[in-house]
Amino acid sequence: MPAPHNTRILRLLLLTVFSIIVLYKIYTSTYDANLPTANVSKFAHEKLESAKQHLNFHSGPPKDSLTTPNHAPGLPAATIPGERVNATFVTLARNSDIWEIAKSIRHVEDRFNRKFNYDWVFLNDKPFDDEFIKVTSNLVSGKTKYGLIPEKHWSFPDHIDQDKAKKTREDMHAKGVIYGDSISYRHMCRFESGFFFQQDLMKEYEYYWRVEPSIELYCDIDYDVFKYMKDNNKKYGFTLSLYEYIETIPTLWESTKAFMKEHPEHIAKDNGMKFLSDDGGNTYNRCHFWSNFEVGSLDFWRGQAYQDYFNKLDQDGGFFYERWGDAPVHSIAAALLLPKDELHFFNDIGYYHVPFTHCPTSEEDRTKGKCTCEPKKNFDWKGYSCTSRYFDMMGMQKPAGYEKQMD
Repeated sequence: MPAPHNTRILRLLLLTVFSIIVLYKIYTSTYDANLPTANVSKFAHEKLESAKQHLNFHSGPPKDSLTTPNHAPGLPAATIPGERVNATFVTLARNSDIWEIAKSIRHVEDRFNRKFNYDWVFLNDKPFDDEFIKVTSNLVSGKTKYGLIPEKHWSFPDHIDQDKAKKTREDMHAKGVIYGDSISYRHMCRFESGFFFQQDLMKEYEYYWRVEPSIELYCDIDYDVFKYMKDNNKKYGFTLSLYEYIETIPTLWESTKAFMKEHPEHIAKDNGMKFLSDDGGNTYNRCHFWSNFEVGSLDFWRGQAYQDYFNKLDQDGGFFYERWGDAPVHSIAAALLLPKDELHFFNDIGYYHVPFTHCPTSEEDRTKGKCTCEPKKNFDWKGYSCTSRYFDMMGMQKPAGYEKQMD
């Protein structure tokens, strides 16, 4: 005889209550404070080691170099498959640059490196502090490495006349030349010209991409920039070019002409002299690639041709007796020591470094790259840009719409 309706309801309620009690016991036993000590110790040990690995990279006095694990906890693996080139990003920074370089890293990671997970080398003439290391390593998807620049690479060479150098700084300050009285700026320019590629942490790499604090990338980069450089035998890539202040380099071209006379074997055939000079090399038109963004071959800088050029400039003393910048030094070297077809203009990489913007000229390129730059701010075709000269030298057709972005 079937159970009465009320009896069935009562049984259902009792079963429900029993189930709730059982589930509660199972749940609370998972978090029982009386778990076996071995399990608790193992769990705590694993968490402690993980924290040490990702947050407390070193203890004791600062080391000359440091490498963090690959890659930062919580970041996704590379999303584009394939072999990677032996390459790295490189940044010269101070501890005080931490939040500005953090912004730069996010731009580079979000637009490019999150897809490829390339390493990042940070260099400083002072030891990096724990906060700088913690913040930057947490943002980079590849390995991060931190190097202390040797004093010999960030100081006056023995042959420099200190009184003469001081007089130059005083004169430039009086004339209002930007960084004219700065000693550290001169050390930086000399370091970037002759020593960044000699640092121990850089020796294992073939290619580099220079990144500075406070830069912005405006377009998605869905291909491997380093692989493009290697596969197409490109040695030096840029996005912006402009004229240098003549007050900072009055004798740089004289030193360069002396070098060309001493070492004609180093001057490449079909080079980029037309980018540098309007009269076949007699005078320098001051055009240079802006080196705060550059992608290049480290083997080129390490080669005998560039070493001879840098040593000539260093001996002449213009880094301190004037204010030679690494941008004109790199540009002159790349244009003269390389065939011009080994240079590359990265039109598709939208880029900003105060106060100039490179924004792809054509709407098609901007749409393809999902660019966020304002076209009218593109510096390429303005009067102070040298990019038009580069196009003429290379025999390249200017992109559609460039006339609308001229002065």
